[in-house]
Amino acid sequence: MLNQNQIPLLDALKTNAARLHAPFYTPGHKQGEGISQPLADLLGKAVFRADLTELADLDNLFAPQGVIQEAQQLAAAAFGALQTWFLVNGSTCGIEAAILATCGTGDKIILPRNVHSSAIAGLILSGAIPIFLNPEYDPVLDIAHSITPNALESALQQHPDAKAVLTVYPTYYGVCGDLSAIANITHQYNIPLLVDEAHGAHFAFHPELPTPALAAGADLTVQSIHKVLGAMTQASMLHIQGNRIDCDRISKALQLVQSTSPSYLLLASLDAARQQMALHGKMLMSRTLQLANEAKTRISQIPGLSVLQISSPPHQGGLGGSSIGGLRGSVGFVALDETRLTVTVSGLGLTGFQAEEILDEKFAVTAEFASLQHLTFIITLGNTPADIEQLVESFTTLAKEYWRTNLTVKSDLWQDVFTTKCHPLHFSPREAFFAVSEILPLIQTNQRICAEIVCPYPPGIPVLMPGEVITKPVLDYLQQIQAMGGFIIGCNDTSFKTLKVLKI
Repeated sequence: MLNQNQIPLLDALKTNAARLHAPFYTPGHKQGEGISQPLADLLGKAVFRADLTELADLDNLFAPQGVIQEAQQLAAAAFGALQTWFLVNGSTCGIEAAILATCGTGDKIILPRNVHSSAIAGLILSGAIPIFLNPEYDPVLDIAHSITPNALESALQQHPDAKAVLTVYPTYYGVCGDLSAIANITHQYNIPLLVDEAHGAHFAFHPELPTPALAAGADLTVQSIHKVLGAMTQASMLHIQGNRIDCDRISKALQLVQSTSPSYLLLASLDAARQQMALHGKMLMSRTLQLANEAKTRISQIPGLSVLQISSPPHQGGLGGSSIGGLRGSVGFVALDETRLTVTVSGLGLTGFQAEEILDEKFAVTAEFASLQHLTFIITLGNTPADIEQLVESFTTLAKEYWRTNLTVKSDLWQDVFTTKCHPLHFSPREAFFAVSEILPLIQTNQRICAEIVCPYPPGIPVLMPGEVITKPVLDYLQQIQAMGGFIIGCNDTSFKTLKVLKI
């Protein structure tokens, strides 16, 4: 039985940071002695004493036999996995490695159209052919949820030679689909279910949170420990269970997409975050859920605002504030991460982008991301009652002082864009990425084949990817997002006046 009190990697790093010796190895700042003074003024020098490389006592990330191996074994036990890998290049490298380990050139993989850009990178690196499913869509809220079991079953019947299924659980809004049913259908074809669980690392530590992906039957899941738990930014984990995925292929794939000079500060933060949750996770999540529920209850009572809830009554609108059920009881929305807060502000006559700017500049309240009608906030173990009070007060003032005329939005904006009809794929993402391309003014790109990834960020869901035909609805959508204050990233021209397309 493993002892979850232990923090083997963190302890080893602490010991080595305190050891007096003459360092003739990387990094060049030599435990802070050569660090820039402005950086030392910001962070202090102590942190740099622990910024070490792969010394004998600190093990090797790509061939762990010591403290890294011990730390990963403890993490596997805490998160319910057969085997766990620490990631220092974020969940992005985990998603890429998952696809590389299960799909080769020309292999089919079934996945939702609202995947993160890291999945598209995985397609480019592996040469896999995507079979896209349209996730269930809420036309009132203009929010995409999960893929449905029926849609997956239909896709597998049409493509029984698919090598893997990948899904997102939860979505950026905290929405969870019927992952158990999805896993059962996937396994009937004896292929693995890969899960982008970047925002669900906390699920394993409280019964009131959605079922963790592994417990629901996933073969592989990737979690951003830094997004919702206590690890440092860029620190994530990849977990597997069962025998449908070759562990050696995962290790080899990770060597392709991870740095050969991993940060021990990030690795140690994973060890510490695991111990914290293993020992105190339920208590910490109970407190977090209490804070989130208080925020939702109070904000839902503010006139003009609505809060996304799965168990709430249907959307009522009007002036009294409300909660919105978001396709309550649907197969694409069977659970909600209650620590995720999505507030609909369009009832105030504001876009999410406008409300985000006001809250940030006037009230020092910063959201995770904005969309056309909504603001989404991540409430975690790091938030305080004072944070919640400031959040509620800012929305109270926003509703009183910034109410404008009713905002007219196109209710099926997302659905217009994220359909296979709008996104015919003429080349594989890999073929298009490496093909000869040219840059054209935006107005000349309609019906041309895209040669780059284009996505509003966050949440980093590509609207265009290499190999897809560019259509007018897509261009209109991206221009509208940009005009309303969103940001377009991934493409060469972030001003979005030109696009890279395949050369005819």
